Amino acid sequence: MPQDDVSGRGPASELAEIKLFVPEDLYRAFQRCVWILVNETGRDRLDIMHEVVHDFLVKHGC
Repeated sequence: MPQDDVSGRGPASELAEIKLFVPEDLYRAFQRCVWILVNETGRDRLDIMHEVVHDFLVKHGC
C-alpha cells in the first residue's frame, strides 16, 4: 500500500516532478524562502511547493 505524503493530499506515488530552469539567484532565493517558511510555520516542504504551483496556476487562470 502506498504511503500517504505528509501534506495529507494522498499517496506520495501520485506526485509528479516539475523541473524548472531558472537563474542561480532565483534558485537560491526560492530555497531560502522555502526553508524560512518551513522553520517559521512548521509546514512541510511538499505543502509549500504545492501552494506555490497552485498559486501560479490560479494567478494565470489555468
